[in-house]
Amino acid sequence: MSAASGLEATSATEAPALEVLEPGPLALVEDLGRPGFAHLGVAPSGALDRGALAFANRLVGKPADAAGLELLGGGFRARFTASRWFAVTGAWGAVRLDGRRIAPDAAAHADAGSILELGTPERGLRWYLAVRGGLDEQPVLGSRSTDTLAGLGPRPVAAGRVLRFGAEPEASVPAFDGAGAPPPDGPVTLALRPGPRAEWFTDASRQALFDATWRCSPAADRVGVRLDGVPIERRVDGELPSEGTVPGSIQVPPSGLPVILLADRPVTGGYPVIAVVAEASLDAVAQLRPGQPVRFRHA
Repeated sequence: MSAASGLEATSATEAPALEVLEPGPLALVEDLGRPGFAHLGVAPSGALDRGALAFANRLVGKPADAAGLELLGGGFRARFTASRWFAVTGAWGAVRLDGRRIAPDAAAHADAGSILELGTPERGLRWYLAVRGGLDEQPVLGSRSTDTLAGLGPRPVAAGRVLRFGAEPEASVPAFDGAGAPPPDGPVTLALRPGPRAEWFTDASRQALFDATWRCSPAADRVGVRLDGVPIERRVDGELPSEGTVPGSIQVPPSGLPVILLADRPVTGGYPVIAVVAEASLDAVAQLRPGQPVRFRHA
């Protein structure tokens, strides 16, 4: 046990788990979501940066869809009650185990009583923590993901929460398979596909969507990200009946400022969708920081 933890050794009978000491701004249990329930009004939810969660799971020898933690910003602290391999991916910054800085995007081993701390990200916005064995939370509709809009799945993680680990896989921890690239700290370019209501907007506005440089607004969460810039003008006035949405749909509300809908979005919306962010670009949206420049290209 590390002396840095200032805690007594965990008893041998204590179940292997992660005791959350400080959750940071928002800590959620997420896997790759619960697709296939839109007809019931249930969004897929799941990790916003799906690639980062899958990578973290691969580093500790777990399937890509195993449940881990999605951690917004910095300030997360937790204690391992038993020795366990883990990995932190996604955002880029200071990751410390018992006070010593360790490399992100690599498997690391914690002893019983070890303290894990995540600093404020220097790049990106969301960390992903995977542990060997995954998190043994109760699934809802086949997923352990937290849906912040609908309130489905595990509740948001608070200080004092004890997250039990699942059984360790028989396979050994795989050899290090290369570091992931840190999220960019400059302009981010997202690929777009045509939206179902593009004709509701003027030709000039449709072109401006690609010509302009937008900025990620502070009005951003797991439901959607608003972009600041010159408002988009509509050609067709009036209301649009509610219709289905998919992850990455870019709705344009009356303000004219586009909103990229994400994993916890409503499954229907009443604003016209001018375009849709291609699936390959959605992970980058999860890591956008307030004020970060955003440009679009045709997919």
